[in-house]
Amino acid sequence: MPYSNRIPFNLQSIIDASDNGFVVIDKNYNVVAANKAYCNAYGINSSDITGQKCHQVSHHSDVPCHLNGEDCPHKKVFETKAPHQVLHIHYDLNNEEEHVRIKGSPIYGTDGELFLGEAVFPIAKSDDMGCDKQRMLGTSPSFLACIEEMAGAASSNVPILLNGESGVGKELAAKFIHNKSERKAQPFISIDCASISEGIFESELFGHERGAFTGCVGRRHGLIESAEGGTLFLDEIGEVPLNLQGRLLRALETGYYRRLGGREDLHADVRVICATQNNLRQMVEQGTFRADLYYRIAGISITIPPLRERRSDIAPLVKAMLEKIKTGSGTTGRITGEAMEVMQNYDYPGNIRELQNILQKAVAVSTTGLITDECLQLNNFANIYVNPLADRRSQARDSKTHGPSTNRSLTDVEATHIESLLHQHDGHRARVAEELHISERTLYRKLKQYNLQNVGKNRN
Repeated sequence: MPYSNRIPFNLQSIIDASDNGFVVIDKNYNVVAANKAYCNAYGINSSDITGQKCHQVSHHSDVPCHLNGEDCPHKKVFETKAPHQVLHIHYDLNNEEEHVRIKGSPIYGTDGELFLGEAVFPIAKSDDMGCDKQRMLGTSPSFLACIEEMAGAASSNVPILLNGESGVGKELAAKFIHNKSERKAQPFISIDCASISEGIFESELFGHERGAFTGCVGRRHGLIESAEGGTLFLDEIGEVPLNLQGRLLRALETGYYRRLGGREDLHADVRVICATQNNLRQMVEQGTFRADLYYRIAGISITIPPLRERRSDIAPLVKAMLEKIKTGSGTTGRITGEAMEVMQNYDYPGNIRELQNILQKAVAVSTTGLITDECLQLNNFANIYVNPLADRRSQARDSKTHGPSTNRSLTDVEATHIESLLHQHDGHRARVAEELHISERTLYRKLKQYNLQNVGKNRN
C-alpha cells in the first residue's frame, strides 16, 4: 500500500501545522510522513522522504540507533505501545550536530496498524553554549538534560538555584542562562560569597554612602546596582552570613534595598541566579541558612552533573582543552590512547576544573607535547577507576607498604587495582577488562607490564 494511504489525511494536516519537526515511522523504520519543518531540518524534499529509513535521515547511520547503543524511541514505542521521551544527537542538512529532545508516541492507522509519531524539539546547540571564549561541551544524556533545563529556565524571571560539586562549571552555567535570556544584552555580575568577608559583604552587595563607616570617603555603587537590568550571580550562596541573609531576602522579595548608611530605597531590576555546593536543605534544618531565603532563591532548582556521571564527555572535553593548551614550542598538545583510557576512568573530584589542571600539568611534563599515562598526575588515586567493590584490604596493605597514596606513582596504583580485580573475578580477564572500560588486548599488555599474568585462576 502506498505510504500516503496508510495514515489518515487529517493526521497529515495536523503534523503539517506543527512548527517543530514531526515524522511518522512504521515498524520497519521507514518514514511514512513528515512535515515541512522536519524535511527542512534535514534538507530533504517532502516528496522524497517517504520510504527512507529514519536512522539514515536523522542519524546518518545505516543501522537503527539502538544498535549503536542509544536509547531508541522506535524500539521502545513498538515494544511497549506507550509514549517514550529521549535526548538524542541528530545531524542536520549541513552534517552538523543538533541536540534534540524526541517525544515518541504510538499512532494507529485506519486499519489499526501501529506507527511511531516523533515530535522533535531542538535544544541548545553546542555553538550556542559559548560564554567568554568558553563553551559548555558535552553530548551525554545527563549533560543534555541539564542544558535543556537551563535553556527552559532562561525564558523566565524566576530565581534559579544551581546545585553542583566544586568545579562542575556553575558560573559558566549561569552565564549560559543569562545569554539565553532576554537580559543577555545587559550586565552579568558575579559575586563569590565565600571570598568576601562578613565585614564588607553588605557594602559590596548594596553599596555605601559617604561616611557610612570609618574611612569611607565617598559613595560607592554596590554590585546589585551594577547588575541593573541584567543578571546577578551569587556563587556559594550558602556562605552568606546568617545575620545578613535577612537583608538579602528583603531585596529579593521586594526588589528594594538601601546602600549602607543610606536612607533612600533603591529599586533593583535584576534576575538572580544562585549556586552552591552545599546541601542548603540540611543547612536550613541545622539553622545555618534561612528557610524563607532558601525558598526564595530556589524557584527553579537545577543540578549540574559531576564529570564522573558524564564519562562519555571526557574525551571531547580533553580534545577541546588540548586545542587551547600550547606546549613550550607553541604546538597543540596530544594524548595517547592509553592515557585517554586512564583519564576516562578517573573520578575527578575537582570535576572540569581538575581536568583542565591535569592536562596543563601533563603538557608541561611532556617533552614532546604527547601526553602518555606517565605524564598524568592524578590526585584522587583511590578512585582512579569507579569501582565500588575495590578490595579494601589491598588498599590498607598498600598504604602500609607505600605510604600515603598521594606519594605513589600512577603505575603502582593501577597495578594494585588490576591485581585486586583479578582476584575478585577469579582471573576472568574479560570481566576485568569490562570493569576497567578497556579492551582485553590493552588488559593483556598491562598484565605483562605489571607481571600479573598468573594472578587468579588464569581463566581465559
